[in-house]
Amino acid sequence: MNDSFSRINLSKANFDEIYVQEDPRGYFSVLGALDYMIPDIAEPIVRQLVAAKARASTERPLVLDVGCSYGINAALHRFPLSFNTLRSRYANREMAALSPQELSRLDRDFYASWPEIGQARFIGLDVSEPAIRYACNVGLLDAGISANLERGPLSARDAEVVRKANIILSTGCIGYVTEATFKRVLDSLDQLPWVISFVLRMFPYEPLSEAFEAYGLVTERLAGATFVQRRFRDVEEFQGTLAALAENGIDTAGLESEGRFHAELFVSRPLADVRAAPLGEIVKVTSGRNRPVGARYVQVETERGVRIALEP
Repeated sequence: MNDSFSRINLSKANFDEIYVQEDPRGYFSVLGALDYMIPDIAEPIVRQLVAAKARASTERPLVLDVGCSYGINAALHRFPLSFNTLRSRYANREMAALSPQELSRLDRDFYASWPEIGQARFIGLDVSEPAIRYACNVGLLDAGISANLERGPLSARDAEVVRKANIILSTGCIGYVTEATFKRVLDSLDQLPWVISFVLRMFPYEPLSEAFEAYGLVTERLAGATFVQRRFRDVEEFQGTLAALAENGIDTAGLESEGRFHAELFVSRPLADVRAAPLGEIVKVTSGRNRPVGARYVQVETERGVRIALEP
């Protein structure tokens, strides 16, 4: 990870423990309590871009989800489900009593019972071997790779798994991974893909867009829209994030100052695809800014200056 990303990550809460469990119950419990919504907010955008990619190609879209964790993006794209629906399922007291193996068997039947509504197939990449194993075992991913591409290249076997991917998706991993990971993926593909990235505003995207340019990909940012990820966990994360954004000259008024992380959308594609259908013509936006959430940290102007309050 580059130094600037490492410094920025110091301001964020650490959730490493929820990604290395045998099943996603902890993931939904912890992030659900913070009104985590980026999978739901991103999915309509992903669906629009997948449809556009399908129109531009004779091949069915194959999405490589970078930082896929337990395959949540695949679940929401492939089936008529939402993050909150899944959160409620795993919060059920009967589900809490199950072993990971029993839950995995039930989840495989659960997902198999829903009609397929997505156009894309999914494969996954994540550093968490338990998360990848779960997502493959329950049928959300066609295949998965557990590897840290910040530290080294894909193995020959893993390169074979990803080589047919024609869309690369990330909805929250940039900042934990850098252009190094994406270069190693791109070097393994049979064709130039579309790269769809939802990136928290605190992380600079220029190193990645410059890397993509060297491969012949043109990056567009969707102007005039941001996408809510979740509420801040505590006042330390709130203050640290605002400080990190201010250090980079980013105005947080009406966005992060209102108590929630905001991401931007970047899409990198071959120039011919950009010219045929600019990003603004493909994507219609629901940002999540007006979506009701639980208590959140906000900045309040007072006679004594700016104060932080917890707004219910």
